Amino acid sequence: MTTPRRPLPTRPLGATGPTVSALGLGCMGMSALYGESDRAESIATIHAALDAGVTLLDTGDFYGMGHNELLIAEALRSAPAAAREQALTSVKFGALRTVEGGFTGYDGRPAAVKNFAAYSLQRLGTDHIDVYRIARVDPDVPIEETVGAIAELVEAGHVRHIGLSEVGADTLRRAAAVAPIADLQIEYSLISRSIEEKILPTARELGIGVTAYGVLSRGLISGHFTRDRELGAGDFRGMSPRFQGDNLHRNLDLVDRLRTIAEAKGVTVAQTAIAWVLAQSTDIVPLVGARRRDRLTEALGALDITLDAADLAAIEAAVPAGAASGDRYPAAQMAHLDSEH
Repeated sequence: MTTPRRPLPTRPLGATGPTVSALGLGCMGMSALYGESDRAESIATIHAALDAGVTLLDTGDFYGMGHNELLIAEALRSAPAAAREQALTSVKFGALRTVEGGFTGYDGRPAAVKNFAAYSLQRLGTDHIDVYRIARVDPDVPIEETVGAIAELVEAGHVRHIGLSEVGADTLRRAAAVAPIADLQIEYSLISRSIEEKILPTARELGIGVTAYGVLSRGLISGHFTRDRELGAGDFRGMSPRFQGDNLHRNLDLVDRLRTIAEAKGVTVAQTAIAWVLAQSTDIVPLVGARRRDRLTEALGALDITLDAADLAAIEAAVPAGAASGDRYPAAQMAHLDSEH
């Protein structure tokens, strides 16, 4: 398995956003929520991604309480100048944390938006953020006010483009009426397809791109997750309904079906799942959460795969829409998702 030759294919983030590599790197797992991580390997993985032609680095200011932004800053400082200049940062903000690491809500007030941005700019060591978005809608603050505050940051030159995360179709329309929205970041994979009914058509109508996270459903459909795997105390997947009990076994049955298709094509399960998302439309940019260079190399290999109509039909038959067992988040977190209401 080899890294695809450069330059990587590119895709636009909507009608008003930047052009980015067809795969982006989601950096969350390098700092939080998946248990222990290796700092040196994380930086090496970011460097490998940049060297391969990946231009979009996705993070959140609450990933490790700022750790992830500092990690990205360190990786960019030590990367070759040409790679550093090509890198674009996508930052989520707004999550409120406790000392123990818990989540207590979201803050989308204009003053808070500008405060979060100031801290992110300092940690990233840059004078601007390429795409800035609230991680979840603050139910106590109209989305118009939150987006308006980001628009002021754009006007001031601190932010280049406005994004959204996990919002429903109605909220998407309200936000787009305030200022141009580059992209919507939302979970989308073979086993998370609820956006296809209303959200994706609305985004396309409005000229808003999609950055799809969870394309491997947090490793569940990567082909690497085993039925007997034990998750560590710091791994939030231990609380995810899809990774629990009978749900896990039923979901891994789906993976076994996908494996049959992948093996027939001479590719991996993860590559097949990523290629499926890539094949849905050029207005979707998958984010891969690789924490290691070997996983990154595997993911990039998906760009070399062509799924024809027969392949797509076989995948649909093996893993039809709605086939997943269990919600994608625990109930308390599902309640925070504007996209699910």
